[in-house]
Amino acid sequence: MATESAVNYTYMGRSFNDLSINDDSTAFSDCNSDRSGEFPTASSQSRRLILACANSENSDDLIRQLVSDLDSCSIDEQKQAALELRLLAKNKPENRIKIAKAGAIRPLISLISSSDPYLQENGVTAILNLSLCDENKELIASSGAIKPLVRALRTGTATSKENAACALLRLSQVEENKVAIGRSGAIPLLVNLLENGGIRGKKDASTALYSLCTVKENKIRAVEAGIMRPLVELMADFGSNMVDKSAFVMSVLVSVPEAKTALVEEGGIPVLVEIIEVGSQRQKEIAVAILLQICEDSVLFRAMVAREGAIPPLVALSQSGTNRAKQKAETLIEFLRQPRSGNDAARRSDVSV
Repeated sequence: MATESAVNYTYMGRSFNDLSINDDSTAFSDCNSDRSGEFPTASSQSRRLILACANSENSDDLIRQLVSDLDSCSIDEQKQAALELRLLAKNKPENRIKIAKAGAIRPLISLISSSDPYLQENGVTAILNLSLCDENKELIASSGAIKPLVRALRTGTATSKENAACALLRLSQVEENKVAIGRSGAIPLLVNLLENGGIRGKKDASTALYSLCTVKENKIRAVEAGIMRPLVELMADFGSNMVDKSAFVMSVLVSVPEAKTALVEEGGIPVLVEIIEVGSQRQKEIAVAILLQICEDSVLFRAMVAREGAIPPLVALSQSGTNRAKQKAETLIEFLRQPRSGNDAARRSDVSV
């Protein structure tokens, strides 16, 4: 399995190759369930949880009982058990380990396939919260969580889809899981969430896609699923709060020829040039890095970039950008000013413009 390193430039205060597969991906999205509004009202159940969280011995007894209740014949008992395990795993790492050791993972995975949307949502979110613990990731994947999570990504509630995307992200931080997740059908569904989800769904999908697309075959799947269109649209929308995130995902994808061609066909060049003209310093740096990747082996693409008026803003960036942006801008200017090759011009018919 070939895994490629990220492009070396700064994003959210860190260099791209510092955002490793073991990072928490905060550059994109927190990818946890803390924003789901899942705390119950001041009921007897919530008081029981508060007491359990405050007392280690009580939490051990409660966890064992809740895991037993997951196999109950009563749907209501299953729902309550899944909810309470979800909450116990939410903020206390030690509870995540205890819940996994108590045997909760397999019955929680079975709930993800439930036809009851509330039961499915609690199962997905409990698995997400357990996956925040590195010690649980391999056990969750080996227990068969990937396919049910992908199913939830296809059929679940909005919250189930978002949390399933986050859970798949967490599992993808184990390198061996990336291909399995890609082959499970997750990537087209994540692309759909990126295109059609709410703002949190878009952020969660972009985070998961970034992690998964460090593997070449997943890059191809993402391009075939039509990822370039939503990426270009989000980059063009400066009010979306997704310009950096979308460009970051694109920078990982354009190492493969299929992605370069798709980017051009979806109108990505004018958008990238506009970002270099009016974007933030960080956005400009990402955009010039992407243009450099698509131009380095193609005189045709260089000519298209030059026709969009890229040279003046690149010259400005070479004078006022970060050191890394200056270097990339200067290299790209050199490419754009080189004379065209007749051999490359013959490839014009291969790309729709």
